[in-house]
Amino acid sequence: MSEQVKKPVKITETVLRDAHQSLIATRMTTEQMLPIIDKMDKVGYHSVECWGGATFDSCLRFLKEDPWERLRKLKDGFQHTKLQMLFRGQNILGYRHYADDVVEYFVQKSIANGIDIIRIFDCLNDIRNLQTAVKAAIKEQGHAQVALSYTLGDAYTLDYWMDVAKRVEDMGAHSLCIKDMAGLLVPYQAEELIGALKSATDLPIQLHTHYTSGVASMTYLKAVEKGCDIIDTAMSPLALGTSQPATEVMVETFKGTPFDTGLDQNLLAEIADYFRPLREKCLDSGLMNAKVLGVNIKTLLYQVPGGMLSNMISQLKEQNAEDKYEEVLKEIPRVRKDLGEPPLVTPSSQIVGTQAVFNVLMGERYKVATKETKAVLRGEYGQTVKPFNPEIVKKVIGDEKVITCRPADLLEPELHKIEAEMAQWKEQDEDVLSYALFPQVATEFFKYRQAQKTKIDPSVADTKTGAYPV
Repeated sequence: MSEQVKKPVKITETVLRDAHQSLIATRMTTEQMLPIIDKMDKVGYHSVECWGGATFDSCLRFLKEDPWERLRKLKDGFQHTKLQMLFRGQNILGYRHYADDVVEYFVQKSIANGIDIIRIFDCLNDIRNLQTAVKAAIKEQGHAQVALSYTLGDAYTLDYWMDVAKRVEDMGAHSLCIKDMAGLLVPYQAEELIGALKSATDLPIQLHTHYTSGVASMTYLKAVEKGCDIIDTAMSPLALGTSQPATEVMVETFKGTPFDTGLDQNLLAEIADYFRPLREKCLDSGLMNAKVLGVNIKTLLYQVPGGMLSNMISQLKEQNAEDKYEEVLKEIPRVRKDLGEPPLVTPSSQIVGTQAVFNVLMGERYKVATKETKAVLRGEYGQTVKPFNPEIVKKVIGDEKVITCRPADLLEPELHKIEAEMAQWKEQDEDVLSYALFPQVATEFFKYRQAQKTKIDPSVADTKTGAYPV
């Protein structure tokens, strides 16, 4: 170790985005964030992930906040730290493919309002679905990071990851992230993977994982020793479980080694002290379920991300079929194989999980196929790594025409139409994008915003809780 060249590992802090998304269904408000920003800005993080993912939807739907206003306030506070967001490729932050003009405009406005680094991923790792967002980020002089959704399966060999990494580099991306949303990457496989990627590309490599299966801290250790440049961590009160490894633990782990982060534990302790009462409050109120804090080794057996598990459990509860839980868990890998073995991440995780529930409850596989399952089989989400099960294709969509081009190539520009549709609500350019992604939810928010100004009781949208796995 002493002979190694000093190469401090960099830290991306996730407490303002993925940590509270994973543990408390993205319910941290902007007002809860602002008082601690000054201290966080002094830490020396590589970046703070604070926007994108499910935060946008959650701001509008549950918190009655304008996500754009949140971003502007965060940018005002973080004077010395880069702000980062998670972006679902052609899906942006929604659940369908949007036309290129909407993707480009969203990237432009995200960077104009304060985002420095855009982490762009696609649920199928279909590189074509990343191109528009990557080009737009580069054009707007932002940092375009491509995240590859990590998963296991016959097709996902080291050669596969090396090949995709080269294509990402050729695309012009500034850095590469391995996004292990289900906590499937174990320590020695991480060592092997990072070594292979380092030989395939000159791009900086970042690793993002979740603690769901209990191995994430060890995975980071082996990855960093092999040359991983940046890791994602969360302040300890909102770490572990389905969140990330704890920032302070990883800082201490590398202290005095060639990978020493140089971050101040005393300052981190003050930041942790700020978030601790929030954690206790969420536990007391039931917003943080103790189930998300433990280790779930079934993640490794069935490759099911934590948020997907909670979704599935609630679906079974609604049908009074909780006794079918194990059966559905076993059905998930089968459905995944039928659908071309995609990584399980939003929205593919929900599609596979829901179809598995239907298959078990109906007593016959694909007796009922969801419209999303049909869309996957028609190629509307893009190309999977492996071919679909031909028998399932025949049963579900028959002889329907299948898309082989980049799905967004079939979409007409839609920005002007959207703008005309929501003109009565527009108070800022960004409102058009809020409406484009979530028309009903944004309209309810616009009504609420207007009512607040005129002091009329707003018609409040449905506020039932729900986790958003990403």
